[in-house]
Amino acid sequence: MDSCTLQLSAEACQAVRHLCFSWLPLSGILPPHHESHAQVMMYRKEQYSDVLHALEVIRFISDATPQVEVYLHMHRLESGKLPRSPSFPLEPEDEVFLAIAKAMEEMVEDSVDCYWITRCFVNQLNNKYRDSLPQLPKAFEQYLNLEDSRLLSHLKTCSAVSRLPYDLWFKRCFAGCLPESSLQRVWDKVVSGSCKILVFVAVEILLTFKIKVMALNSAEKITKFLENIPQDSSDAIVSKAIDLWHKHCGTPVHSA
Repeated sequence: MDSCTLQLSAEACQAVRHLCFSWLPLSGILPPHHESHAQVMMYRKEQYSDVLHALEVIRFISDATPQVEVYLHMHRLESGKLPRSPSFPLEPEDEVFLAIAKAMEEMVEDSVDCYWITRCFVNQLNNKYRDSLPQLPKAFEQYLNLEDSRLLSHLKTCSAVSRLPYDLWFKRCFAGCLPESSLQRVWDKVVSGSCKILVFVAVEILLTFKIKVMALNSAEKITKFLENIPQDSSDAIVSKAIDLWHKHCGTPVHSA
């Protein structure tokens, strides 16, 4: 194993440790006091096993069920929304859960931790940010106008503003759009208390790919490109988005 691979492995391990030590308490899965973490985590593992067993007993899941779908069924059962059959069509909120769970699975190795972080992350979106998320498209338009009014005018000319991938950006929080290494930095801000970071990531994506977007002359082409942006610029996009977030919202306060 070369030094570069070793460094990447070390960074990956460090990222996993960060998620567990930072996100678990911030998400409300663990209490803020470290002394009781082991006891509470043992309870969380028992609860996970009980829910998993219940789904196996009613034959909702099997060994062949993909792990993210297992998480979804567990979440539905605990939320009182389990359908009568696993073959029932997915609701839009289920699609969001699966997208976030799939990305989270790449960040968190332990299945118990992954389930609880995903569940609490989604609950945070549905509860704490329920009123804020619908306002984000308007905020996106406002901040893009401040940063590059000509680019916004082009989007309006193409009738693209209302057709941008807002669900991908703001409901799925860029899951399936950004690679997990970049996504983690964005979700750090969301877990810590600010969903507005999502707006600045979207703005920075437009600014980064301005030349490409300005060359496209239809809403369909613009949306299709933005749904599948090149991955190699993701880290730079997130860094610049965080700078924009600080510029417009300040550093210390996490505003929703």
